[in-house]
Amino acid sequence: MDWLPLFFLHPVSLYQGAAFPFALLFNFLCIMDSFPTHARYLFLLAGGGALALAAMGSFAVLVLIPALWAGVLISWLGPRDVHRWAFISQMSWQTLCHLGLHYTEYYLQERPSTRFCITLSSLMLLTQRVTSLSLDIREGKVKAASRGIGERSSLSEHLCEVLSYISYLLFFPALLGGPLCSFQTFQARVQGSGTLSPRCSVWALSQRGLQILGLECLKAVLGKVVRAGAGLADCQQLECIRVMWSTAGFFKLTYYSCWILDDALLRAAGFGPGFAHGPGEEGYLPDADIWTLETTHRISLFARKWNQSTARWLRRLVFQHGGAWPLLKTFAFSAWWHGLHPGQVFGFLCWALMVEADYLIHASARLFIRSWPMHLLYRALTWAHTQLIIAYIMLAVEARSLSSLWLLCSSYNSVFPLVYCILLFLLGKRKQTFNS
Repeated sequence: MDWLPLFFLHPVSLYQGAAFPFALLFNFLCIMDSFPTHARYLFLLAGGGALALAAMGSFAVLVLIPALWAGVLISWLGPRDVHRWAFISQMSWQTLCHLGLHYTEYYLQERPSTRFCITLSSLMLLTQRVTSLSLDIREGKVKAASRGIGERSSLSEHLCEVLSYISYLLFFPALLGGPLCSFQTFQARVQGSGTLSPRCSVWALSQRGLQILGLECLKAVLGKVVRAGAGLADCQQLECIRVMWSTAGFFKLTYYSCWILDDALLRAAGFGPGFAHGPGEEGYLPDADIWTLETTHRISLFARKWNQSTARWLRRLVFQHGGAWPLLKTFAFSAWWHGLHPGQVFGFLCWALMVEADYLIHASARLFIRSWPMHLLYRALTWAHTQLIIAYIMLAVEARSLSSLWLLCSSYNSVFPLVYCILLFLLGKRKQTFNS
């Protein structure tokens, strides 16, 4: 089957690993008071530019142009307008680039360039930082750069403000991956001194290195199992459930390993916990909470914990301002942000329905399940069902063609989301009857 090209995650991991010495060097230089603030901004910006050229080649211009344009918008527009125009320009540019990928895959029927896939991934992360910063300015969490000629301070101060914005948008520890780092955290780290304990830093990095090693070993074993067995095109009846579960498990291990590596790179540069000082600033949130993801029996909790910093960003950007149907709008925007491939549209809308069903099912279960044995049985069954639905959604989102998506939808695996859809209809109708 054709899946979303996870192959580009491997070279991304290589480039992230190559950036570690420079992240540690930046952390060391920040301890030295003789390393001025503007030099720190330039170091992070130069590192981002070098990493972009190394990883993306000529495609790096597709990231550099919107980053510079966003810096101009943020520097010149007022707090009321900055978020709207930053959002429109960034999502328009990202959508055009995704349409280029659609043209290559669906019209030309060609395999996309690895460097172009890395560029699109970096653009998606850039969108997070642009919109996060513009929201901070609109909400007054970040003091914007000078507005207008009459309010302008000295040219050097204005340029330093602009430099801080562009450096934040392109700083190398977060260019290719990593949890979303807010501008307040970024600025506090760059302007502050090194206060993290070296022992804690070494222990945290060593711990993550061991986690990555363990995950890669598990992925190698599971990868052999997936390749040796039948695919969805060849499986027979209930065997398709095992194929779906094992394939989704391989995908999850790949993402877990990459997220932990990205987190380690940010920590190596000093952008981990401990630098969120802004009013109302939420703390550092790593993307991978493996224990919760693998043990939860709630699809809604899985949605909040999967790629946690992105989930929090989507909640802030869309859900909290969604008006009617905020959940559906959030997942629909997530499909748009990911590129609007057929599998992504189907998968994210299916996920939204599953979350709605999850709320109703567990709210109803609390009213009827009283005994501990029944509670344990219910939790075990819902855990298995949750993991199977998540596996179904993951394979749908990763599907690369309509034929792959059809193979998944026509298999026995569709029974699991169908059960939740039926329960959503019945419990929703019962809730409406009760309320009326």
